[in-house]
Amino acid sequence: MNDRSRSKERVILVHVHFPAGKMQEDLHEFSELAISAGATIETVVTTTRRVPDAKYFIGSGKAEEIRDLVLTHHVRVVLFNHVLTPAQERNLERLLTCRVLDRTGLILDIFAQRARSFEGKLQVELAQLKHLATRLVRGWLHLERQRGGIGLRGPGETQLETDRRLIRNKIKIISARLNQIRKQRALARRARRKATIPTIALVGYTNAGKSTLFNCLTGSTVFVANQLFATLDPTLRRVPFPGIGTIILADTVGFIQHLPHHLIEAFHATLEEVSEANLLLHVIDANDEKREAHIEQVNKVLESIHAEQVPRFLVYNKIDLISNLEPHIVRDENNRIKRVFISAKNNQGMQELIEAIKETLATDIVEQRIILAPKQAKLRAHLYAKKAVISEKIDPEGNYHLLIRLPKVELDQFFR
Repeated sequence: MNDRSRSKERVILVHVHFPAGKMQEDLHEFSELAISAGATIETVVTTTRRVPDAKYFIGSGKAEEIRDLVLTHHVRVVLFNHVLTPAQERNLERLLTCRVLDRTGLILDIFAQRARSFEGKLQVELAQLKHLATRLVRGWLHLERQRGGIGLRGPGETQLETDRRLIRNKIKIISARLNQIRKQRALARRARRKATIPTIALVGYTNAGKSTLFNCLTGSTVFVANQLFATLDPTLRRVPFPGIGTIILADTVGFIQHLPHHLIEAFHATLEEVSEANLLLHVIDANDEKREAHIEQVNKVLESIHAEQVPRFLVYNKIDLISNLEPHIVRDENNRIKRVFISAKNNQGMQELIEAIKETLATDIVEQRIILAPKQAKLRAHLYAKKAVISEKIDPEGNYHLLIRLPKVELDQFFR
């Protein structure tokens, strides 16, 4: 399945400086992506253009320069820090006589390496198939020839048409499997809502420290590494939380600038955990010079999955890398939590973060004492079915004195 990864494969990186706009990419981030994919960078080629060249994306002179470098360094892969059209990718591969991978293909390759769960592998394969389908448009000449010869005569279907049909069928099968997983996740979320268990999802730019914070809050040992997309498969943990009760904490895949649309579509079942959460903790690398741009990118992805209305606040992580910065909480003009500064690695600011979570969820989860008459036993049974009852006492008259915890919306519905 279009797996182009090689262990410590020597590569050449190509980066084009464009005027500020949608096509501008980050060269340092691209280098980190290549290293995360297991590549050894032989050299980096940069150039400046106003618009991409139709044939090679870069100019023909620069393309020939890269061809000479490919021969000099004996590399088999050239990575472009931009999205290439299928035609540009093919033209470059013919000229350079080696494999060419664009930014989308590189990210897909990293995801293919990191997927561990059955669901994660399905999601990555779906994204790869959708990406490959675009690469079959006006394919190589041998794909256009109809099959012929002894034992190969058929209805006249070209090889290109066959490949397209096979990919469509495979996409249909994988999509059906992911839809089933999506239904299962929806049932699990419905059960959590019935049990009034709030879900908190960690979101943020890749390598912001989400998994380290997840481990700190849950006592888990989720894989942590100082590399892009160290976490791919979503992880959910049921955690007892002081002052709130049981919560579900979800660690999610990191976002990145210009995250391929195929990936957002393929990971829709997973990302629904984010859009259906009660609270989002937007984790940010406080030591990152480009943190404001990364915040904007995360917000764009949240909008694309319809999670922009979910309550959230910013968690500035890695303050241990900044001198004279202590854990603290920042509030807005309405006294609501806006930012919390922590170091998950050094376990600093955890108390402040816990207090911020409690305060934010308290606006949604209500703990209240109520008295029910004996004739309201049916209502009492409903509360027990929703696991909303914390404690109960019965007085001599048979009245039920209950301490309950429920989302405010559901509490209002019970006692309208």
